Amino acid sequence: MPYEGVNTPPVVIILAAGKGQRFRDSGGEVHKLDALFDGKTVLGHVMEAVKTAGLPWYLVRPPGGTGGMGESIALGVTATADASGWLILPGDLPLIRPDSLRRVARALSQKPVVVPYFHLQHGHPVGFRRDYFSALSELRGEYGAKGIVQEAYRTGDVMKLPLNDKGVMTDIDTLNDLDSIHRLLEHHGNPH
Repeated sequence: MPYEGVNTPPVVIILAAGKGQRFRDSGGEVHKLDALFDGKTVLGHVMEAVKTAGLPWYLVRPPGGTGGMGESIALGVTATADASGWLILPGDLPLIRPDSLRRVARALSQKPVVVPYFHLQHGHPVGFRRDYFSALSELRGEYGAKGIVQEAYRTGDVMKLPLNDKGVMTDIDTLNDLDSIHRLLEHHGNPH
């Protein structure tokens, strides 16, 4: 399956270096990515989706964390500098579907930046072609790639990709979020 006119798909950068402080503050006893539900950790669900999608991936989870999302993205992109592009995927989206990852990856053949949406709400992963290597590799601090995406909108480089996947925006920040996902699974089953 071609990606961006080449035979190599983009690399999924899985961001797993955050402190998860809001989860602990809400009563969580472990890091949010290590919290269990439906037989696996939150991060385990994300990893399974990425592997099932058949895309190459790189996990950003250095001991001691990073200086924020910007630094995490830069670490992942720099470590995979020869990639055709990147899908930036926070590790706390356990309901993300493998097909959503594949669709964002394929859409990079149409525009250099792809932003998935669910019911008009911005989701993840945001896809970038390698044209954005310099901008992504220079990110620092707490803020992710939002400024890069805003500039890409101004230059007409963004494709909005509607997906029928609530998993692109259902993240885990608190124990309440985890409970909500438990209830969702009880009603609808595992999306993988």
